[in-house]
Amino acid sequence: MVCSIDISEKPKLNNPILIEGLPGIGFVANIAALHLINEHKAVKFAQIFSSSFQDFAITTPDGGTRSPINELYYAKCGGDTGPDLIIWYGNTQALTTIGQYELVGKVLDICAELGCKFVVSIGGFKKDEAHPVPQIYSTATDLETMQATLDLGTKVMVGHVFGIAGLSIGLARIRDFKGFSLLVDTPGMDPDVNAARYALITLNKYLGLTIDLSEIDASGAKIKEMLESFGIIRSMTEEKKKEEQQLRWFI
Repeated sequence: MVCSIDISEKPKLNNPILIEGLPGIGFVANIAALHLINEHKAVKFAQIFSSSFQDFAITTPDGGTRSPINELYYAKCGGDTGPDLIIWYGNTQALTTIGQYELVGKVLDICAELGCKFVVSIGGFKKDEAHPVPQIYSTATDLETMQATLDLGTKVMVGHVFGIAGLSIGLARIRDFKGFSLLVDTPGMDPDVNAARYALITLNKYLGLTIDLSEIDASGAKIKEMLESFGIIRSMTEEKKKEEQQLRWFI
């Protein structure tokens, strides 16, 4: 199994917190992470490639290619006392159990070297329909951190938390990190900007930062464009063409 990491810089950070933002249900984490990157002008300092990522590349209009990838960014937004951020962003999770464990382990290794001992994972919690104000569920590495998340207005998550959102908190616990997951109600079919908005509102309460959400729709649109390019979701144009082709059989 190969998990290659290209680190271009080892930033000096103040009590950094890792924010996980990989694709998942409703792409809630993906939108939230991209918005944090844009809002805080975060700097990319690591690229991660894995043999457990999808086995293809996407061509670009100019003839180039884009591959499945994960990236780490840092944002120095804590001032003299508050925490800086390490933002884990990408266009894929690993596709195998071994690959997921290896990926999370490598990222936690890097974060530990930078002085990070706290992890927040974000995800969607699939529900049949969307609500204007979605409910947010949480789980944590320890009871003290769990109480802090409940104080933010979340409910206890009961059951399984699959993928990176769950594994990053599970492995954080056994490696003496602390942290919690924020899982937001979402139908889970398309990029859910509203769910990402409430994830960031809740995260903002915990971090004590000022996160401007006025441009979050743009982050959602960019995530949708990326997903369409990778064939993960279909564009409205493609859906219309598909519908027209099906209707031709009835003419």
